Amino acid sequence: MKLTQGCFSYLPDLTDDQIYSQVQYCLAKGWAVNIEFTDDPHPRNTYWEMWGLPMFDLQDAAGVMMELAECRRVYGDRYIRISGFDSSHGWESVRISFLVNRPKQEAELELVRQEVGGRAIRYTTVRRPAAQAST
Repeated sequence: MKLTQGCFSYLPDLTDDQIYSQVQYCLAKGWAVNIEFTDDPHPRNTYWEMWGLPMFDLQDAAGVMMELAECRRVYGDRYIRISGFDSSHGWESVRISFLVNRPKQEAELELVRQEVGGRAIRYTTVRRPAAQAST
């Protein structure tokens, strides 16, 4: 199952040239760029590990791409994403986020439905390891 989180999630995976262009766009807007990684792609897992500190005041995306290459070398078996943070007054939030690396075998997430009192329905997502995932 291909995880769909962030911008461009329904498109084919971005090439390094396309990633470079997106990072350069973020830098041109004055956004801080950061790289994060995780082995838990659950939609409610908002606490990904940061690769270094957010990169403020960069002018060229090449610096981010060097850090991305090093992160891929160390954590190439995990999900890696790039985010652009807009610190301008009124936004002060992530404006763009997209995946730049996936494990070769992605884990499966299963949606479990439970009927509770008052005809209410609760949904829970359960992660199945990639080895158990059906194709």
